[in-house]
Amino acid sequence: MVRRTSLKEADCPVARALDAIGDWWSLLIIRDAFSDVRRFGEFQRSLGVAKGILATRLRNLVELGVLEIAPASDGSAYQEYVLTEKGRGLFVVVAGLRQWGEDQCYEPGEPHSALIDNETGQPVGRLELRSADGRVLGPLNTTVRLAASPSTKPHGGA
Repeated sequence: MVRRTSLKEADCPVARALDAIGDWWSLLIIRDAFSDVRRFGEFQRSLGVAKGILATRLRNLVELGVLEIAPASDGSAYQEYVLTEKGRGLFVVVAGLRQWGEDQCYEPGEPHSALIDNETGQPVGRLELRSADGRVLGPLNTTVRLAASPSTKPHGGA
């Protein structure tokens, strides 16, 4: 069996994020958690994943602080997996993957699900990356630069 290379110390934040939550089972668990799936059996029914794989992914997501284990909301003896603030921060990632999948992974006219705004009942607008002044940005309008760490002091200053 080939050993997976860890990217948790990589210079690139995309690589680090993929190391943490980049396998498809983890992202599908997170997707389901946004749809209020909370219990082990519910995740297993929804995903059709083997119990061992599901248990490993859930344990990893709890260790990463994406999910937390909480007492069952119905007062039963079960435990539930609940998104943390860190986990809820992945909503825009899952929504972006959903929109990309809608655009790129279906034939024209093929039915698929859509993300709906609960207040209006309308499909959610397209995600866009915007500059600080509101301009829409694409790959040709951006550059990746190494950011100074919070503990780094600027040169020549106090």
